[in-house]
Amino acid sequence: MRSGRRSGRLHPLHLAGWLFADVLLVLALIAMGDQGDPAAARQPSPGTSASPGKDAGEKPEPSPSPSGPRAVERKPVKVAVEADASDRTRLVEQLRKATAKHEGRQAAMVLTFGHHQDAGAGVDYARRVNSLLDDARPQMFRGATTRDFVLLQGAGGRADLEIYFYTY
Repeated sequence: MRSGRRSGRLHPLHLAGWLFADVLLVLALIAMGDQGDPAAARQPSPGTSASPGKDAGEKPEPSPSPSGPRAVERKPVKVAVEADASDRTRLVEQLRKATAKHEGRQAAMVLTFGHHQDAGAGVDYARRVNSLLDDARPQMFRGATTRDFVLLQGAGGRADLEIYFYTY
């Protein structure tokens, strides 16, 4: 006769579930460890020349163009604009001037902080500035993600932009 007490052993199906989870974890770790470092692959290793076996008078071969997904720089470029929200021409001119030294680069993301005591008015000003980015530099800001924020300070008419560019 059996008592109502269960034995202390685990059922084999329970063990199979744990074994499957452990194997999946090991395979994930192996797959992650197998990936090379893309930054290290682009740089020559120390002690090697850029073009082994070449004479000193020959031109080095051009480096291959980057491939794979683009990365975003960690440090933003910070710029500020200050004008009345209705003064479209002045805002566009300030954006062009502030981003002139970054011409040829492409922005991935732009965070814009509108200054104002009223949160709604500050966000509206940031939205207005972001709407003019394509007018200022279409090649730079095409496809960039923009976000509108507020800094609860000042009387308005000023925005601070943080522009995150792609690495290449």
